[in-house]
Amino acid sequence: MSSIDRLDADLLAALSEDPRRGISELAALTGVARNTVMARLSRLSETGVLQGYDVRVDLERLGLPVTAFLHLQLAQGGLQEIIDALARFPEVLEICITTGASDLVVRVACPGNAELQAFVQEVLAVPGVVRTTTEIALTTPVPYRVAPLLAALTAGRGRGRAGRPAQPQQRG
Repeated sequence: MSSIDRLDADLLAALSEDPRRGISELAALTGVARNTVMARLSRLSETGVLQGYDVRVDLERLGLPVTAFLHLQLAQGGLQEIIDALARFPEVLEICITTGASDLVVRVACPGNAELQAFVQEVLAVPGVVRTTTEIALTTPVPYRVAPLLAALTAGRGRGRAGRPAQPQQRG
């Protein structure tokens, strides 16, 4: 497990809000030198904490206003084959393996309810899918975010050397 401090959290939060922010802007936002930002981002990437720079797409503006969550119950065995089959559908945005009544939760986007219904029938035709339950998202009042979690995770932690005032050098 990688440990992060407040500066790392601030950088990650700023990038999660706008992945196009450059090094200079991140340095200005966090009050540290550009080299510090570059070193921190490099370390976060190397340790796997930072896994890329995502683009957020407004699916509704692309004609895909229906977001739904399909809860799938599967026959025993063949999990990877079912995941591979589902991943081939362009409507599938995300697949999570879960505990509880469902084995998988699949997030999908469709142009309308009729298309969603047809898509559910295609999913039911995948060998190994036994049952589906579908929930349609009406709105997303809190979109995916990490900034509050990062802030809570690093509460009480410092900002590393970059956040500390310079120490006078001892003469000796």
